Amino acid sequence: MGDTGREADGFLRSLAERGRDPEVLESTVRAARGRSDLVAALPEEETRRHTRALVRGVLDALGEGGEPGDELLAAAERLGSDRARQGVPVAAFLDGFQAGRAHLVGLLIEEARRLRVPADAVLDGVVRIDALTTALVHRMVHAHRVAELEMARTRREGHVQTLRRLLHGETPSGLGPLAPEGTYHCVVSDVSDPAVAARLETALSAPGPALCGLVDGRLAALVTRLPDLAGGPLLVAAPPARPAGMAPLYRLCRRALRAGAASGLTGLRRLTDLALVTVTEGEPKLGRLLADRLLDGLDPGDPFHREVAETALAVLGHGGRVEATAAALHVHANTVKYRLRRFQELTGTALTGTGPAGTALTGTGPGARPDAVAHAAHHWWALREWLRGLPA
Repeated sequence: MGDTGREADGFLRSLAERGRDPEVLESTVRAARGRSDLVAALPEEETRRHTRALVRGVLDALGEGGEPGDELLAAAERLGSDRARQGVPVAAFLDGFQAGRAHLVGLLIEEARRLRVPADAVLDGVVRIDALTTALVHRMVHAHRVAELEMARTRREGHVQTLRRLLHGETPSGLGPLAPEGTYHCVVSDVSDPAVAARLETALSAPGPALCGLVDGRLAALVTRLPDLAGGPLLVAAPPARPAGMAPLYRLCRRALRAGAASGLTGLRRLTDLALVTVTEGEPKLGRLLADRLLDGLDPGDPFHREVAETALAVLGHGGRVEATAAALHVHANTVKYRLRRFQELTGTALTGTGPAGTALTGTGPGARPDAVAHAAHHWWALREWLRGLPA
């Protein structure tokens, strides 16, 4: 091996060590998602899962002579196969992959300049990256085509295509196991891993006829009845409707899913239970305006004010019940009452009980005034946004 080869080997080993920095992974994920809209539509963790395996495998191979090992080739095959099952075409996921490759080449050149590596050694490194990525592309494309052929030969793929067309507002040639006049729940999740999706499909289809599959990269389903799912990933279920009317419900479920995920929710949730969270999550600027107006007396830098705000939000979440709030916060009821008094002093508005004119400020029963309901909802929204804006 000549001097150039030895210099390239040493430099690439150094690059492989730097590649273990989490920022290298995250920047490569951003590059892949930024190049392809279909890849960007997948959950970020799905892109990260495959990128992690490929980036580490490529950098390790560069540091060990440039030959792809069995583990790296298997990771490329998994990427191609998973993208086929998620409905992402070859061209779309290769766009993302090539963006990641270009990012790694850019990283190599940047590191070479920093270390003053000779140009011939840098060129040798780029050639090795090209050889590696070419081998990986061949594996990915082959695995994608094999997976597509396997799915095309199964009845299941026909059902998945029917599901995709229904949820996208198109008219399929048939409905598979569904009846045109039947009513079904639209269920949407953020699950993109085919293995996890398969387990959830079994549970979702157990109560009766169903269509399940990956739509827009995520598990979705039309089911006869909702199963009893305790815990697990967040799923949003719409009220029952006929197959022809599923597209608007699917879009609503996607919005509710994003809002529920932002709130840290898990398990199976009804769309109607997430109505307020969905609407407020879609208008963050309006929430900030509410917080600025209603909570002007709270200081974001004061830890006690944070406790006051958290207690006020908990009181609203427990229907104004002090004892239930105290139990949830693991504090004495008198502590809750004291913080509510301080909230009123700081903001100039009572959160519960009666306002200056004697009108009820909380309550949703038949006698509740519309302005009282709006008052409670506005304070819930404002408190939620104010607390969200605080540093962790």
